[in-house]
Amino acid sequence: MSTKTIYIVRHGETEFNRKGIIQGSGVNSELNETGRQQARAFYEHYRHIPFEAVLTSRLQRTHQTVRHFIDAGLPWEQFEEINEMNWGIHEGKESTPEMVEEYRSIKERWSAGEYDARIREGESAAELAARLQRFKEHLRQRPESCLLVCSHGRAMSALMSVLREEELKLMNRYIHANTGLWKTEYQQGVFQFLVENDTAHLEVTTI
Repeated sequence: MSTKTIYIVRHGETEFNRKGIIQGSGVNSELNETGRQQARAFYEHYRHIPFEAVLTSRLQRTHQTVRHFIDAGLPWEQFEEINEMNWGIHEGKESTPEMVEEYRSIKERWSAGEYDARIREGESAAELAARLQRFKEHLRQRPESCLLVCSHGRAMSALMSVLREEELKLMNRYIHANTGLWKTEYQQGVFQFLVENDTAHLEVTTI
């Protein structure tokens, strides 16, 4: 069986990221100037990779992060399954101590295996994992041997656990910088990770 190589990158910085405001799936923000520079740096560093398709979420911050690859002519598809988590009533609001405490509590409950826990009007970890599982099956079935995927921080944390077929409570250990790269190889039914949250492309820029 041939090996399928998948590059998974988090979107570039937005003003919401810079200000520490939760975006989630309900805030369709754009990259800020730093984010656009990060996107360009990522493209310049990885433009030589023989990607056969670009897969993004349906939110524009992922589209903008990999737009140079799309503009270069690579086929592009959008997937709601890899949208950011829905953070309910917290989305788009300035952070408060109460919100920080609720977020910390929810993460602790997930770490304890309470996957149905959620921010009010938001998405649970179980629901997030279910849609990411659908995306995982889609990756398995695609014919290409080299793919570029762009998603979001919490969605990617859960995706790492889903791809590794490990307990979802371990997802909190996966941290993603803006345009941090994860590289995985799929062979004989197993996703093996070769690179984790790599930002080497940013070290050669003036960001």
